[in-house]
Formats: sequence, structure tokens, C-alpha cells
Amino acid sequence: MSEVNSSEHVGRWTRFVTARPRLALLAALVITALAVFAGSGVADRMGSGGWEAPDAESTYTTQVLEREFPDSQPNLLLLVDGGAASVDDPAVAAEADRLTERLSAEPGIAGVGSYWRTKSPALRSTDGHEAIVAARMEGDEKGAGEILDRIAPAYRGTHGPVEVSVGGPVAVRHEMQSIIQEDLLRAELIALPVTLVLLVMVFGSAIAALLPLGVGIVAILGTNAVLRGITEFTDVSVFAQNLTTALGLGLAIDYALFIVRRFREELAAGADTRVAIGTTLRTAGRTVLFSALTVAVSLAAMMVFPQYFLRSFAYAGIAVVLLAAAAALILLPAALMLLGPRVNSLDLRRLLRRRGKTASSPAEAGEGPGRGWARFSVLVMRRAPVFAVVTTVGLVLLGLPFLGVKFGTADDRQLPATAESRVVQEHIRDGFPGSPGGGIEVLAEGAATPDQYAAYRERIAALPGVQRVDGPVTAGGSAYYDVLPEGEAVGQGAQDLVRELRAEPAPFDTSVTGAAAVLVDSKAAIADRLPWAVGIIVVVTLLLVFLLTGSVLIPLQAVVLNALSLTAMFGAVVWVFQDGNLSGFLSFTSTGDIETTLPVLMFCVAFGLSMDYGVFLLSRIKEEYDRTGDHEHAVTFGLRHTGGLITAAAVILAVVMVAIGTSRVTNTKMLGLGIALAVLMDAMVVRSLLVPAVMKLMGRVTWWAPAPLRAFHQRFGLSEGESAAAVERDAEGADGAEGADGEGGNRARDKVTAGA
Repeated sequence: MSEVNSSEHVGRWTRFVTARPRLALLAALVITALAVFAGSGVADRMGSGGWEAPDAESTYTTQVLEREFPDSQPNLLLLVDGGAASVDDPAVAAEADRLTERLSAEPGIAGVGSYWRTKSPALRSTDGHEAIVAARMEGDEKGAGEILDRIAPAYRGTHGPVEVSVGGPVAVRHEMQSIIQEDLLRAELIALPVTLVLLVMVFGSAIAALLPLGVGIVAILGTNAVLRGITEFTDVSVFAQNLTTALGLGLAIDYALFIVRRFREELAAGADTRVAIGTTLRTAGRTVLFSALTVAVSLAAMMVFPQYFLRSFAYAGIAVVLLAAAAALILLPAALMLLGPRVNSLDLRRLLRRRGKTASSPAEAGEGPGRGWARFSVLVMRRAPVFAVVTTVGLVLLGLPFLGVKFGTADDRQLPATAESRVVQEHIRDGFPGSPGGGIEVLAEGAATPDQYAAYRERIAALPGVQRVDGPVTAGGSAYYDVLPEGEAVGQGAQDLVRELRAEPAPFDTSVTGAAAVLVDSKAAIADRLPWAVGIIVVVTLLLVFLLTGSVLIPLQAVVLNALSLTAMFGAVVWVFQDGNLSGFLSFTSTGDIETTLPVLMFCVAFGLSMDYGVFLLSRIKEEYDRTGDHEHAVTFGLRHTGGLITAAAVILAVVMVAIGTSRVTNTKMLGLGIALAVLMDAMVVRSLLVPAVMKLMGRVTWWAPAPLRAFHQRFGLSEGESAAAVERDAEGADGAEGADGEGGNRARDKVTAGA
């Protein structure tokens, strides 16, 4: 749209959001209350899985085995400990048989097997004091979880001569879901007061500090309601709630910081309340809208992946970003309209000030730090080659550990060491010769003779990396084999064995599943769709930044520098969580690999947040460049007016992410701490050092675009700049609306430019 049309649209928007501020806030209060009701219980409807590709061979095979051979896919394991007695002791065996019979009669249990029934060595510990009862609970993830809740208390604990513990895949996921909910509540209780203190330090005014928190709470509650609705149609991961809290607070605070800061600047420059709001929406408001679009696009890219774990973050991320932007552009201006200059009330920093050493006005209070950022930017640009080279090399070096990344699957070691389901799985992993449900299953479909089944079994047993083959177990026109690989259940050897099994010829149709097969298929699905996701993010980012700046080179610079800002995060993820450094300090167990979907999620979230800060800085630089035509001055001006703001926003968002990172679940810890590091590196290194250095080296060519694209930008581009005439038109239109409400200040007497 043209600049004039854009100003007219924003002018109408200003009149709309300020005409009935009390009514707008009352409507928001009612809608938020409804969102609280609609979103209640959303966590109970979420799943804790979603890493599998639904269209993969392993998923199909698992579904067939669950239907035709329920005993082959146990999801409930009872670890029976005979204490000092052997599991073959008559008293222990009798009690174990009673438990097995009782479990078989439970509603919802499709099949039960045990060591005492099958005498399978895989179900007996090597020391002979523990053995397993394995069962299949019917239903999907949620249904199986409900069955577990119902029956687990009756089996957990002491039964005569044995002690029983409950484990298995459903128990692991169920316990993970409960811990995540508890940790999320604790994170919110940590983040909210700390964030409020930081906002008071940034704004000084307690009133101004409360506004961003209000926007964040509205965004979080609204997103929970949206997710509750989505669970009616598709699966949603419980991990998505962590992103809802983090982005809801983080982005709402970013947007509110930007808008409130600009509003206070306009008031300090002499504008009345309504004119200040109009200028703020035309400048900072446009930037917020633009930023929200860039973040939403980065998160929406996860929709291309088939795993519902990743898609869930897209659902939550898009909802919370758009709601945070809507609250910042609708509710916040209404609140500012009512507050006016009182937004500076309750300046709590006065308690810490020494008389005569601190400025009293908001404008003066920001002058010193602004000058500091200006001097810093001049220093960086004076030594631009040095800063550019040293910073780039440093970021690349920090990212080098990621070259050694190993991908795996999430397992019980995500949980704290004291979690019951993890204890059971560790006993099985360390003390049993084979892991029930942890091998590789081969499904054979189609008519075959016993000789053909036997011959195929011999060929499987001859493959490298095979420790043992059980089966075939036949039913109707199909059969399955249980193949135990040598080494780790999802190690590289097991993954290679999956590929060998799929390539092995057979006289019937075969398909393969198991933990290693799920990992192979998940990696393939991500590798297949990753170029599409990255392409969507890059192309849309280039387009949006071009529309903002009118430059061909700045969008390319933004993408490259954003990518550099993520190197430290990816390097730290491998060095800490894969290699196990700091595992004692951070209280987690390293599995020697990274869950396959986590780097994709972290890339999309961190890239979007980096663009958030990039848009804030570039919009202010562009505004001043349009006004003066002085390239270096515009860079200095942009850093002076946004450097402190971006740093404050990054620190606050990092606090929220670190609070999320205190989770006892390793993947959540990795997500929170990794993104906190990426945000701080972007704000304090890339925006402060690399951007001014690179823009200095590029000079005025930074703003180059071919003539056709310049014409396109003039017609359709967006800019934070404005003309005095546009401000005057909005002031006059606002005064016309003022009488309808009686809330506004006096008729505007000042014409404020964007550079004020």
C-alpha cells in the first residue's frame, strides 16, 4: 500500500481503538474470562508423544501389530521384585501368577504376558531376582493413560513376597505429562514476579510496568482456549504449553515495551494523549504488526512436518503471537488512552535515586543510556572490519560442536532420576538381557508356508548386528518376528539393521517397526521436509524485510545474521545436552544424542525471535534514513533508540525461558535454556556488534534496489516513517471522535514528526 493510504488506514485504526477505551477494556475482560473457562483442562487433553511420522512404515506396522498381535506391543510393564528370593521361588511365582491373572481380567487390557507364563529369558533379570509382567492397554494415548490411572494404584507396592513397580511407554509419557504441568506452574510463579521487577527497572513507573504483563496474560489465556479447541480435531503435544507461556510473556512484553516506550517519547515531546497514540500506532504499531508476521511465519513453517509434536508448536506459536500483537494493538492503546500522562505514575525508582543525580522526566531518564548506545555504535563502526571479523569467527567457533550432533529418540531418561517409570526402565535396560518392547519387530503379511517362515527367520538371524530372533508368531494370514539388535536399542547399529531388514527379500510383504525404525523414519521425514520449512522461512522473511526497508541487500543481511545468532545455541545444545557437560549442575542425564525434532523446533522459534529484534532495529534505522538520508547517522540513531529497549526485552524473555529451563524434563530444559542463550546472543552480540559493523562496511549501497523493485516498494511497502501532515490529519480526526466519549485530552496543538 502507499504511504498515504497506509497513514489513512492507521488513522482510522487510531480513532477506532481510542473512541471507546472503557468499552474496549470491558469487552477484553469478558473475552478473557470466557477464555479462562474455555481453556480449562487443556493440559489433560494433550499428549506427551508425537515424535513419530504418521505416514511412515513404522507407524503402519505398529498399528497392524497392535490390532493383530496385541501381545507384541506391550505398553504397560510391571517390574516384580522378589527381594532376596529368586523369581522362580514357589511363593514368588504363585504371587506373580495371581497378579498376571488379575491384570488379564482388567477392562481395557488386550493381552498379558509374563516370565512365569512364557519362561522367556528376556523377561527375567540376569541376577534372577526380578521379572516382568507385560501387558497391552487398549486405546489411543489418552485412553491408555486413563486405564493406567485407574489400575496402577492397585498394582503398585507390596504384594505378599514381592514388590511391584509400574513402568512402560505409557507410564513414562504419563509421568512426563504430569511433571511438565507441575514445572510449568512453577516456571510461571518464578517468571512473573521477576519480570515485573525488571519491567519496573526499565520503565520506572509501576503503572507502565503492569501493562506488558497484562498483555502477556491475555495472550496466554487466549492461546490456551485456542489449543483446547484444536484438541477437538487433532493431537496436540503438552510441550506446546511451555511455548505458550514463554512466547506469551516474551513477545507481549516486547510489543508492549516498544509501544509504551514510543508513547512516552511522544508525550515527552509535547503531544497530547490522542496524538501520541496515533503517532505510536503509525510507527511502533506498524513495526509490532510486521514483527508478529515474521515470527508467525517462522513458527508456521513447522506445519510442513508430519509429527504432531512439531505441528503443536506451530498451533500454539501462531495463536500466541497473533493474540499478543492484537492485545498490544487494541487493548494497550485503549489503556493508554485512559491513563494518558499517568502512565508515568508510581515511579518506584525514586526510592533508589540520589537527589540531583537522576533526571526526573522520562525523556531525560532515557537520554544518558541513549547517548551510551550512540557512542558505542560510533566505536563499532569506526572499527567495523575488526568487529565484523572477530564477531563472526567467534560465533562460528561456538557453533562447531554441532558438527558432531547425533540424533536419537526421547526416552525415560528425560525424566528425573527418582521418577518411578524411569526407575523401572533403568532396571530393565541395565539388568535384563533383552528389553521388552525395545527390539525390532518385522511384520510378514501374505500367505506363506511354515518352511518359508523358517527360511526367512534364518536369513534374518544371519544379518550383521542381530543378537537374537524370536518367532515367528502367526495369526491368520500374517506373522511377526521379534529381532533383538546388538548394542543400544536405537544406536547406529540398530538403525543400520532396520535398513538391512527392509532390504532383505522375502516371499511375502514385510514391514519393520520398533524404536530404531521409528527413529529412522522420523529422521527421513524431517530431512525430506526441512528444505521446505527453511525455504518458507527464508523467502517470506526476505519479502517482509524488503517491504519494510525497500532494500534488496538488507533482507539478505538479516537472514545471514539471524542464522549466525543461532550458532551458539546449537553448539551449546550438543556440548551440554549431548556430550553431558554441566549435566550435574543442570540435573539431567545425557543420553549421548539429541531428540530429532528439537533442533528443528529451536531453529524456528529462535529465528523468529531474532527477526523480532531485527525488525525493531531496522525499522528505526529506516525511519531516520528516510528523514535525513544520512546512512551512518541513521544506524547510530537506530541503535541509540532501540539498543536499550532490545537488550531489556531480550533479558526479560531470557528470564522467562530460563524459568522454563528449570523443568525436570530434559527436552524442556534444553528448549528453555537454548533459546534463552540464542536470544541473548542475538540482542547483545548480533544487534549490538554485527549489524552496525556490517551496515558500515556496506555503506549507502545497503539501501540499493533495482528501479522496478523501488517502484514496487513505493506502492506496496510499509515504513515506520510518517509525515507531519499525516499526524495532523489523525489529530483532527481524533478530536472529532473525542466528543463522543469525553475521555480525550485537549485539541492537539503540536505536530509531531516520527523523528521526535
